[in-house]
Amino acid sequence: DLLTKKGKFSEASRPNQKFYDMIQMFRETMEITPVTTTDLIEPQKICVCVRKRPLNKQEVTKKEIDVVSVPGKGTLLVHEPKHKVDLTKYLENQAFHFDFSFDESATNELVYKFTAQPLVRSIFEGGMATCFAYGQTGSGKTHTMGGDFTGKQQNSAKGIYALAARDIFTYLNHRTYANLNLSVYVSFFEIYNGKVYDLLNKKTKLRVLEDDRQQVQVVGLEEVLVSSAEDVIKIIKIGSACRTSGQTSANANSSRSHAILQIILRYNDRATTLHGKFSLVDLAGNERGTDVSSNDRSIMVETAEINRSLLALKECIRSLGRNSDHIPFRMSTLTKVLRDSFIGEKSKTCMIAMVSPGMASCEYTMNTLRYADRVKELNGNSKATKPSKGKEELSSSSEDENVDLSVYDAISRVTELEEKVYADLKRANMLVQEMDNISYNIEEGLPCLMAYSQELMDNILMLQSAVDQERQATQTH
Repeated sequence: DLLTKKGKFSEASRPNQKFYDMIQMFRETMEITPVTTTDLIEPQKICVCVRKRPLNKQEVTKKEIDVVSVPGKGTLLVHEPKHKVDLTKYLENQAFHFDFSFDESATNELVYKFTAQPLVRSIFEGGMATCFAYGQTGSGKTHTMGGDFTGKQQNSAKGIYALAARDIFTYLNHRTYANLNLSVYVSFFEIYNGKVYDLLNKKTKLRVLEDDRQQVQVVGLEEVLVSSAEDVIKIIKIGSACRTSGQTSANANSSRSHAILQIILRYNDRATTLHGKFSLVDLAGNERGTDVSSNDRSIMVETAEINRSLLALKECIRSLGRNSDHIPFRMSTLTKVLRDSFIGEKSKTCMIAMVSPGMASCEYTMNTLRYADRVKELNGNSKATKPSKGKEELSSSSEDENVDLSVYDAISRVTELEEKVYADLKRANMLVQEMDNISYNIEEGLPCLMAYSQELMDNILMLQSAVDQERQATQTH
């Protein structure tokens, strides 16, 4: 298999040939134990998995090098190409560990078995479940959630949306749950530029309301009563066709909104009473403003809003991970509508981090994997947020209300400084490697070491100050 791969990429462009050879040599030393259908699945509140897609046609044409390896069931390696100070090429092989990792040969069925499928039972037991796909534009999120593509045609029966619907109806007819007298409803909406649009009702713009107990409602959202998995597949096709898309440097038809399919269980005799809910989320791609193919202001605002909501999601997860009494759900519409999915004893969440294998996407792949690491920090002992005091009534979260800029700015500053400290530490690590070299001259290297150390200390102090400001901003929000 390795020889086959070696032949496939033997014509890699000359500047990267050395990196390719180094990666192939490393892979030849690896013991490969991929995920199989017979592997055990342990029940847990938070499951974080990663999926690597194959090199696409565009990457193969450009002779991109595959820098991602999946040697084990829960391990993923990134062979990050680096240059030393003297321009010598080397690899920084970074390992990440998650609950499960899937290589490019994994099917949607296999990924579903270890991610969303274990959550289906929980909604029949009165719980809230969430499965979301996160990653760079073009990393395969919509393929995983919505179904296989043949050209631009999508087979909606082969995605996690449809596979979950199939199993929900299997459970519904099982004798264990048949006496609960439940009906299945489906809603499908998108969040675009911080606003909610109903994908099953001509993209009608909807308001998000929150009561004093922090219960969130999307007012006027259409819920369709369904009687089979086939009904759900039809709804997926209708909604997916309406979803907002645009062009980025990574994808000519990129999804520019967060799409949320909710499969809801309600009692037949009490149609308004919720028994359980499964939210399946295909997040918009996480790219920088410089990655969009237009300088149009609306496109730049769109990209900024996507990144803002993904940042808000990350901050909520971080707050939950450290058992914070204050969780900033109001920072974005995305985190508002997903609020009930992250708290409560019966809530379960699964994240599928999607990564692109090409060398040109290495930075984005690393960012996605770090984000997934943050999610994994969320444990099962998170505290629910405390309801605020006051009149118990629905109040508009305001369709025109923007996220508190002081909160957003504070969090953005923390994120920026985190990256600076991380970069400083990597440079310091390079210096350590240089000092191991027998020809290293301590007298010549000392000034550089002192400069790096001072810059690192300055950035750490600024990061501490930014974290304090963030805490104050979120507490007063």
